[in-house]
Amino acid sequence: AVVSTQSTGELSKELRNYAKTIHGKEQLLITAYAKALEIIPRQLCDNAGFDAITILNKLRQKHAQGAKWMGMDISSEDIADNFEACVWEPSIVKRNALTAACDACCTILSIDETVKNPNSNYKAPSAMPGMR
Repeated sequence: AVVSTQSTGELSKELRNYAKTIHGKEQLLITAYAKALEIIPRQLCDNAGFDAITILNKLRQKHAQGAKWMGMDISSEDIADNFEACVWEPSIVKRNALTAACDACCTILSIDETVKNPNSNYKAPSAMPGMR
């Protein structure tokens, strides 16, 4: 199977819609993950010198209308249908990239928990005993 090279915008949209159906902390986590996926097209826009806000808003609008193959077009400084432009990649590549990113995030979070000092809430005395 093939996917658009910028299908992360479409995936972000689907995750935001899914997050609206659940409650609690899980909703916040899924929304944050959806937002993180939008960093990819935003960074591509920044690297190309484009106005990221304009491009991302156009992409969100097209994705909301069901145009799942829309992505950024460097040549025209706009968005275009990546399927028609033959800009594809194997879905396994996208899946492996997302899996590796999630694994890296989990590793960083587990290290953060390991390094956290359990006595960090301990307050040291203001002066040594017997001294004023």
